[in-house]
Amino acid sequence: MRLFRQISGEGPPLIIIHGLLGASGNWATLVRKAYSVHFTAVTPDLRNHGRSPHDDDFSYPAMAADILELMDEEGMDSAHILGHSMGGKLAMYLALHHPERVRKLIVADIGPRAYEPSHHAIFDAMESLHPERFESRSEIDEAFSVSIQQPSLRQFLLKSLDRDKDGYRWGVNLPAIRAGYDDIIGTIESWETFDGDVLFVGGAESSYLSEADLPGIRAQFPFAEMVMIEGAGHWLHADQPDEFARVTLEFLLD
Repeated sequence: MRLFRQISGEGPPLIIIHGLLGASGNWATLVRKAYSVHFTAVTPDLRNHGRSPHDDDFSYPAMAADILELMDEEGMDSAHILGHSMGGKLAMYLALHHPERVRKLIVADIGPRAYEPSHHAIFDAMESLHPERFESRSEIDEAFSVSIQQPSLRQFLLKSLDRDKDGYRWGVNLPAIRAGYDDIIGTIESWETFDGDVLFVGGAESSYLSEADLPGIRAQFPFAEMVMIEGAGHWLHADQPDEFARVTLEFLLD
């Protein structure tokens, strides 16, 4: 599948992979201010997200094949990979199953273990909203606030709205995402290890990653290091962008 991608900067390739219900635009500011200064920064929209095609197969093997296709199209034999949340699990899958294509690996606020389902209420709220019934984003925001009360989460989700001649619609493929969700939150498994340089970056206020995860991480990534960013939750690159950029660039440029 040919993914939509944004490319900026010059230098060694760095592929930045967004999380569930996100898109390449989530990283625009950090790419402009930090990563494109040193790297050819590539931010794709994953399948069933943003401006990339939709498909019933929503799994890590399928998404990994998409990233490898992107790399082939862009003439990249290998690249640094940075992934957040679901994108971090995809990055781990790539490193374990295609280690020759991955230089340094950065995983943001996720581990290889299985996680409890936590998105069904969000999926229900998005499906019940019917954005095509509204005339403006402000009307959609007001209606959405009944089920999604946290303003920052609501604004993040509303970034997935598209508008065409028939009105507003969700740009994500919710049926496929729901169907593949159990796989997405499951364990990233492999008989192999990735013996390259790996950095796990967690938000100190997030429950997704902690130092208790290190033994399980190092079973698959023996040389992994971990840094926790104070004052950051799960969306650590948005909560503390300067510190996130500092930590990740120090690792990549070392």
